[in-house]
Amino acid sequence: MQNSDIEAGLTPPPLMPKVERQRLHDTVVEHIRRFIVEGVLEPGKKLNERELCETLGISRTPLREALKVLAAEGLIDIEPNRGASVSKMSEAEMRETFELMSGLEAFSGELAAERMTAAELTEIKALHYAMLACRTQNDLAGYYSRNQAIHDKINEAARNSALRQTYIAVNRRLQALRFRSNFQVPKWDSAIHDHDEMLKALEARDGKRLSTILRQHLLDKRDAVLQIQSREDAAAAKLKA
Repeated sequence: MQNSDIEAGLTPPPLMPKVERQRLHDTVVEHIRRFIVEGVLEPGKKLNERELCETLGISRTPLREALKVLAAEGLIDIEPNRGASVSKMSEAEMRETFELMSGLEAFSGELAAERMTAAELTEIKALHYAMLACRTQNDLAGYYSRNQAIHDKINEAARNSALRQTYIAVNRRLQALRFRSNFQVPKWDSAIHDHDEMLKALEARDGKRLSTILRQHLLDKRDAVLQIQSREDAAAAKLKA
């Protein structure tokens, strides 16, 4: 812009905000995180940077930046000279992390029942019915996204920032396993029953009841995941024999 324009009182154009790069970064992180959650990228799988770049339509720089974020979240392992691979939790890690999450979810429910607003409850109801619709269509991905949104809304409604930060960090490590826990139809339907009971407890503002339901809900998921893992390990061992 010329000095004469400024002197004439014209407003100089704003500097271009550095939004696009951050948006790309967040989008890449979210896409890869979803690939991991939905099992497109399985635990232990070595990541092929070239293939990921082609799939996402990006260069290696934003991909590597995204992998660093996911490594910090515990979803990716990066080893010098060996590249990146999807993290694989041991049986003990699965058991202990689900136990921790069961406590976090229970505490969230106890506080949320007391502190949740009417608007938040209405939003959770809408998510609940959308989740049920996905179940009738056998849309596991759609079901899971709404399911997790419900749990997240309950945690947010607890209005406890320390709990919130811990919940987010722990839940990121469990999302892929929580998704897998619904692979068996009886387990999926059992989880829906739990959500029906959660909604009733929320409507009644019964924090103790909601806390109990959420704790057992997560422990049931733990047991379902460990059962699946046990079968897969047995099948792998049989193939090697």
